[in-house]
Amino acid sequence: MQSKKKQPNVGITALYCRLSRDDGMEGESNSISTQKKMLKQFAKEHSLGNTRYYVDDGYTGTNFNRPGFQKMIEDIDLGYISTVVVKDLSRLGRRYDTVGYYTDTYFPDRDVRFIAINDNVDSDEGENEIAPFKNIINEWYAKDISKKCRSSYRIRGSSGEPISLPPYGYMKSPDNPKKWIVDPEAAPVVKDIFRMALEGKGDEAIARNLQERQIMTPTYYWIAKGVRKGGKKTCPNPYKWNCTTIDGILVRQEYCGDVINFKTYSKSYKNKTRKANPPEKWAVFKNVHEPIIDRPENGEKSIFTDLLFCADCHKKLWHHVNTRNKDIHYFSCSNYIKDTRGTCKSRHYIRADAIEEVVKQELRRLAKYLEYHEDEFAALLAEKTNADMISEQKYLESELNRMTVRSQTVADLFVKIYEDNATGKLTDEMFMQLSQKYELERMELKDKIFEYKERIAKLHEMEQNKDDFIKAIRKFMEMQTLTAPMLRELIDHIDVYEKEGSTKHYTQRIMIYYRFVGYIEIPLEPQYENYTANTRQGVKVEYIPTEMFPTQRGKSA
Repeated sequence: MQSKKKQPNVGITALYCRLSRDDGMEGESNSISTQKKMLKQFAKEHSLGNTRYYVDDGYTGTNFNRPGFQKMIEDIDLGYISTVVVKDLSRLGRRYDTVGYYTDTYFPDRDVRFIAINDNVDSDEGENEIAPFKNIINEWYAKDISKKCRSSYRIRGSSGEPISLPPYGYMKSPDNPKKWIVDPEAAPVVKDIFRMALEGKGDEAIARNLQERQIMTPTYYWIAKGVRKGGKKTCPNPYKWNCTTIDGILVRQEYCGDVINFKTYSKSYKNKTRKANPPEKWAVFKNVHEPIIDRPENGEKSIFTDLLFCADCHKKLWHHVNTRNKDIHYFSCSNYIKDTRGTCKSRHYIRADAIEEVVKQELRRLAKYLEYHEDEFAALLAEKTNADMISEQKYLESELNRMTVRSQTVADLFVKIYEDNATGKLTDEMFMQLSQKYELERMELKDKIFEYKERIAKLHEMEQNKDDFIKAIRKFMEMQTLTAPMLRELIDHIDVYEKEGSTKHYTQRIMIYYRFVGYIEIPLEPQYENYTANTRQGVKVEYIPTEMFPTQRGKSA
């Protein structure tokens, strides 16, 4: 390509290079080193001086939030750059609407010359009629590659192969990168974290312990080992652990030796943001690699584990066994200042057998109310449904119908302008403008339709959940026993308050929040009998339900 330069080259000549993992499939011709050589040689042959490289290695062309690209844009806005040179249009990006904006509007408005060597594009030589078609083809390529990658990803993940990077404590096997092996340096730290948690220490206390011992955080540990992982390195202190990291480690099933795939997903090839998948969509493969921690035997120690929360600091209550009397199980706040060096000023102690009887009594009261006052119970649940929800559903369904019709209309219009262009009724320039407009509208409609369908499905799910809630109560009526699965069908969480009163005579509030419907106030039946139990010698616990909250009252016998 011969350059017919119409203005002197003033300022920086930006040599922009980009390579993504998908582009790597095309071989060495697209490597960063090859692009640099080509751009440098071109600049030299065409007397483009003051060159500077802007590089994005490993970044998709469908997302323009790349560090090298953004730095180049920043320098353009500051007036430093006069020319941008790329190997071809696909290096700039693979979204034709965005690439078109930069080449047709952004660069010209800032008097920046744009050159795509292999596509024979040079803004100093006037408009290139082929460029818009090239941009569309580049986007189609990105879409096709994404489709193939997703298919491969699904096949690998469904076969039990780990499709994510190993978590902290594991590393890829040097003999087989598809297998995880225990990292001899990080695994002991993971074991320490679980040990401290079992001892009753809270997330903050564990984080402080690791910081005092100068243990590197996972992010900085991977950096030190040369392991490339995503995520921001915003904390300058490599030893400052935070509670989120600790909690993330404690809930990872992978440490028991399991592989869990499809925990997250992305909506489309244009939007790479990862969203959480519900657990029912996960693919779980047990005992695939060596475990770092032992799998809990016989399930949880208490059916109330992970259901009880401190009403004051909102942290979980940890399950404990009395060291002197193994028959006594109890819960206390994991954030209690004296036990874990946390911030909660009260222990929120409650016996496991007491909370079990309280919940049984409350569920029986709920079941009896449903049995004798079914209409009132249905009305009570109906009150929990926000009236706005019905209005929202009508609005969403109306909008969904309108957008579906418009989407079909846009598809028909695209076919029409294509035919008009083929027969000469419509110029190529007008065809490209209209096709870009309709394609942009079609993609926006597609995203909105998907979003509205999801929102409508959630509204329907809320209605279905209330039916499931009633079914779960009826199941309890038949069994009259508590099991862990049944609790999780019925209860979302339970708030436990600190005791009030003297050590001899005290009350303790317990608030039960049911799944899908939250807290329910059930009117008291006149014939209801309170629950009383002798938890230990000299101490009696009495359960007194009220129309405001269930209460456990303790007093000396």
